[in-house]
Amino acid sequence: MAADQKIAVVNFQEVMSKIPQTTAVMQVLEAEFKDDKAVLAQLEKDIKYYQEKKQRDGSLMSAKDIEELDTQIATLYQDYQAKGKAFQQATGLRKNEETNKIIALVRQAIDNIAAKDKYDLVLEQQAVIFSKPDALITNKVVEQVSKLN
Repeated sequence: MAADQKIAVVNFQEVMSKIPQTTAVMQVLEAEFKDDKAVLAQLEKDIKYYQEKKQRDGSLMSAKDIEELDTQIATLYQDYQAKGKAFQQATGLRKNEETNKIIALVRQAIDNIAAKDKYDLVLEQQAVIFSKPDALITNKVVEQVSKLN
């Protein structure tokens, strides 16, 4: 019975890396989070500036000035950590949302190809030790998803 089955293999990672939707999503997310990224970069610069100032001028500063500078550095660092964590969570969530949309398109393309070419089973290439080259449908999937752009 197993000999009568028609099996296809798809490299999901290759599909995701080759389709234009992935690049488009990355560009959209980059633009969406550009301002937050700039705020984090500025905080990094400020922290570095004050740390260098303390190192450079610390011997000339009063104990009170050093304490104020340390407080300022600590405040900036706490702000940086809080904003950095929020940034990571927000970007991760948005990336997952957009990636799930792309995965749905890829799955739809795989389903369409499987139905059209009458495949009984489609496997992820990573789960397969060997397959004949004609069983690989990765390029067909890339082609079909790319047309949906």
